[in-house]
Amino acid sequence: MKNLFTPLQLRNLTLKNRIAVSPMQQYSSVDGFVNDWHLVHLGSRAVGGAGLVITEALPISLAGRWTKYDLGIWKDEHVEGLKRLVTFIKSQGSAAIAQIGHSGAKASRNHPDEGFKYISESEGGWQTESSVEKAPFRGMAKSIALSKDDIKRVIQEFQDAARRAMEAGFDSVEIHAAHGYLIQQFYSELVNTRTDEYGGIFDNRIRFFREIVAAIRQVIPNEKPLFVRISAVDYSDDRKAWTIEDSIRLAKILKEDGVDFITASAGGFVYVTKDKVVPNYQLPFATKIKDEANILTGTVGMITKAEQANLIIKNEEADLAILGKEYLRNPYFAINAALELGIEIDVPTQYKFGY
Repeated sequence: MKNLFTPLQLRNLTLKNRIAVSPMQQYSSVDGFVNDWHLVHLGSRAVGGAGLVITEALPISLAGRWTKYDLGIWKDEHVEGLKRLVTFIKSQGSAAIAQIGHSGAKASRNHPDEGFKYISESEGGWQTESSVEKAPFRGMAKSIALSKDDIKRVIQEFQDAARRAMEAGFDSVEIHAAHGYLIQQFYSELVNTRTDEYGGIFDNRIRFFREIVAAIRQVIPNEKPLFVRISAVDYSDDRKAWTIEDSIRLAKILKEDGVDFITASAGGFVYVTKDKVVPNYQLPFATKIKDEANILTGTVGMITKAEQANLIIKNEEADLAILGKEYLRNPYFAINAALELGIEIDVPTQYKFGY
């Protein structure tokens, strides 16, 4: 029977366990470059036994940044620092994935310590880009609607970012298509009101996403898996809202397009009410996509305990337990989980006296 420490095979990549560090923005970079903070932050989670370490979302362009403090992958000069980060993560037996994305109309914000609010160009911000010009939800800026030529440019930026990730030595990339950012601003009808081939019917609204996948698959070796993160539902009762049925339909198509793994998050324009944020509250999305689209899935959301994560794998509800906030509190979650579950794992030589 599978458990939290059963290896997971994705094409030619083998994860030593089913525990992943979720992407978590650190807002600690200058001009997108890796520094000691990033090395210690992600490196300690690898030392702590995580099977997979996923970077914070790396903007593919200046326009796609969340803030000017984001770790980046929008220029070739970023590769050297990322390579140092990847080399250390992999030296600890963890796999390393670069999450790449574009924040769209949710871009151009100040630092979280300053309120994480939209800032205009006159305040040091930048012009944002989206599927449309409107700003229908709080926290979104009025943007430039991407023209067809702009769409080609952004797709190229995604491809270039994936190429840089390969040059840096990452095991693969995860396309960030969740949380209300640019790609979701295309596939969700809550935002996308375009009338061209990138708007309207379902197949048109997912076209941009599929073209990004195709472009990235061209620069990622066939033996490497491709990950995506989606918002499985919009958390809205609006009749135009994205649904789990839409996600299942999308997952089947993405699998045919060369995607191997889907992380099922949710929301982004509308957020679930706090009373519903309970342990495993988003797990049903991952399970439904896994079962009905026949694709490997990861689950996120209030996973904090070893036995909780272990049961997800034992019950085959998802293939990977992806932890965010718990990993901020406990870099050694995987080692401690093995001890709690009575499973023997390899511990770094330097730490063996502690166990």
